[in-house]
Amino acid sequence: MTTIRTLLAIAAAKGWHLHQMDVNNAFLNGDLEEDVYMELPLGVAGQKDGQVCKLNKSLYGLKQASRQWNTKLCVALQKMGFKQSVPDNSLFTKGKGSSFVALLVYVDDIVVASSDLNLIKQIKVQLNDSFQIKDLGSLKYFLGLEIARQKKGVAVSQRKYALELLEETGFSDSKPVYSPTVPSHKLSKNEGDLLDDTTPYRRLVGKLLYLTITRPDISFATQQLAQFLDSPTNLHLQAAHRVLRYIKGAPGQGLFFPASSDLQLKAFSDADWGACVDSRKSVTGFCVFLGEALISWKSKKQATISKSSSEAEYRALASTTCEVQWLLYLLAEFGVHPAIPTAIYCDSKSAIAITENPVFHERTKHIEIDCHLVREKSHKGVIKLFHVSSANQLADILTKAHCPSTFYSYVSKLGLLNIYNPS
Repeated sequence: MTTIRTLLAIAAAKGWHLHQMDVNNAFLNGDLEEDVYMELPLGVAGQKDGQVCKLNKSLYGLKQASRQWNTKLCVALQKMGFKQSVPDNSLFTKGKGSSFVALLVYVDDIVVASSDLNLIKQIKVQLNDSFQIKDLGSLKYFLGLEIARQKKGVAVSQRKYALELLEETGFSDSKPVYSPTVPSHKLSKNEGDLLDDTTPYRRLVGKLLYLTITRPDISFATQQLAQFLDSPTNLHLQAAHRVLRYIKGAPGQGLFFPASSDLQLKAFSDADWGACVDSRKSVTGFCVFLGEALISWKSKKQATISKSSSEAEYRALASTTCEVQWLLYLLAEFGVHPAIPTAIYCDSKSAIAITENPVFHERTKHIEIDCHLVREKSHKGVIKLFHVSSANQLADILTKAHCPSTFYSYVSKLGLLNIYNPS
């Protein structure tokens, strides 16, 4: 999904055309490498007991069907001159400058982007010769994402998905709230009464996770709810219902990729030390912008316990550095080369000092690998750390709960837009 958001941000800034296609009966195109037999379906003339038939082509339902289809599509695209991307195998690129074409594949859904509309038409013809495709025209609806485009940029939302979720859970007419979490209450696995049926809670959290593709404002709340999938309680369900009431306030809110973006990377890294009341593990949060467009973010509990806030912040820096490095590789596939070093903003002076101090001591020797990673990228000029005040630390929204006024101040700086808002 980060690759999709990156493509949309670059297309908005460079004015590329965005089109989509769908392959008809994609899995039936796969060639089988193994001998696979199936029982004869009922109603076949002359059927006898114990008879089977050998498959020459792949069928829906076979375990290897998706892999065989992907292999055949990759071979066909490479014959057309496309190169498969190393950072993301679902991305294929061809050409340079005005003849550049980027093609994104998700099973049988294909998005193609280029500044040359005639080139896109040629690719559609070539693909149709190899597979029977359905030309869906300009990109408008892809994997549940609603894409709206105008001169100012590209807006992406999941309004239809959000409304269906509200209707399914019975919250279509609920009273909206202005923040998805309550700052004064931290969820714990030991509070509340266990639910008799955990399936609705798990289904709800799964759907909320998919909604975070365009809603970074609910990422922290959803991450917290996902910690209790094994044994949720009534209080966890109440917290999930609050997220639904927050979504009810603006179901059409989503990302906006402006056409005036400068295509320079910058990142914000933050951590909440000992945030988990059950394990005392910290929470990592980061968000990465391409110009003014938010393309990547994460809210995740750290794997190990940190002995200090500096250590927690430094582990978050390591995660942010890895994401920035991967994005630089990905952007190079699109022919975009941002100026380096990439600025990473951190609100911990001690974490920045650890990066600049080459000496390992008692407080840092147990996080030596993270130290080496961040220091190496810093010394090579890939990243540069800058201190930022907590009030301007945008990743703070991904690490802890906030009151509505503070929460709104952070959300307003993330580049979100609700095109369905009459105002």
